[in-house]
This record gives sequence, C-alpha cells and structure tokens, in this order.
Amino acid sequence: MQQSGSGSETEVTWEDQQNINKFGRLNNRYHELEDEIKIAKEANENFEDASNELILTDEDVVRFQIGEVFGHLPKDEVETRIEKMQETTAKHLSKLNEEKELIMSQMAELKKILYAKFKESINLEED
Repeated sequence: MQQSGSGSETEVTWEDQQNINKFGRLNNRYHELEDEIKIAKEANENFEDASNELILTDEDVVRFQIGEVFGHLPKDEVETRIEKMQETTAKHLSKLNEEKELIMSQMAELKKILYAKFKESINLEED
C-alpha cells in the first residue's frame, strides 16, 4: 500500500498499519471516556444537590428513589446512602480520568511515530 503526499510516496508497512489501527482504537476509547466522565460528573453534582437538600429539610423520614420506585427512609440512612454513592462515583471518575491520561499519552507517542514517517501524508488531528 502506498501513501502519497507532497509528491512523494511512503510505503505503509504492517507495523505502520498496526500503529494507525491502534491510534484509531485509542481515539474511539478516548471519546467514550469523555462521555463517561461527563455522565459521572453530572451524577456527582446530582448527589451533591441531593445532599444539600437533605441538610435543609426538617423531616426525619424522606422519599428516596430506589430503582424506579420511591420509598420512605430515615433521613440518616438516606444521607449514608448518598455519601456511599458519592464515594463510588468519585472513585469511578478518578479511574476514568487516569485511563484518559494514559490514552492521551499513548496517542501522543503514536502521533510522534506516525508523523515522523508520514509527515503531511497523514492527519491524526480532530477537525
């Protein structure tokens, strides 16, 4: 397979194609992570809002959604559940961000390798 650009031809080796494919897979995962991070951040904000609402209420028993059903639970139990959900979400968000950083690092390495060989013949940038 030949790539042409700027009038010169550069041979695409099996290893080059593997690097291009890997970059594509990493890029797809990067975008999936961005979506997952956005959802986790929104969930964290919702937990924070719910926690703040609990602080303001004078009720000893509050409505709490479990799945698709609302139940009446003691305020203390709801506070504990929300705290655990916040902790779980924060840990998940941290792992997602770590994976995103790792992927960005791997993509940067592949960009160096591929741009060094193909120069303007390849475009790995988002439009």
